[in-house]
Amino acid sequence: VQLQASGGGLVQPGGSLRLSCAASGSSLDGYTIGWFRQAPGKEREAVSCRRSSDGNTFYEDSVKGRFTINRDRAKGTVYLQMNSLIPEDTAVYYCAAGGRHIINSQWRNPSLYYNWGQGTQVTVSS
Repeated sequence: VQLQASGGGLVQPGGSLRLSCAASGSSLDGYTIGWFRQAPGKEREAVSCRRSSDGNTFYEDSVKGRFTINRDRAKGTVYLQMNSLIPEDTAVYYCAAGGRHIINSQWRNPSLYYNWGQGTQVTVSS
């Protein structure tokens, strides 16, 4: 599956953005979708995941309560709704597809995601 992430941009602190992850020419059904981000000079980190097998969602502690991952099956798109953005959220965000089931303790493991989209830049600044 070929993924395409979009929706990034420049936003002021406290603002919101919604990132989209869509599959080109196919469906996201059956794929666990993860969102990762990488800030300049930092390691890539997992942000959130929606597991295909049961619809369970996972969030990194720093984004809990602010970010929401959800799927619009009709549109074949997985979204990352980001609210109350802070400068530390500034990064390139990537979506990635993994297998139908990823165990809870491994959702952050990037090696379990085998298809990656191009990144979309999110900048939080006043």
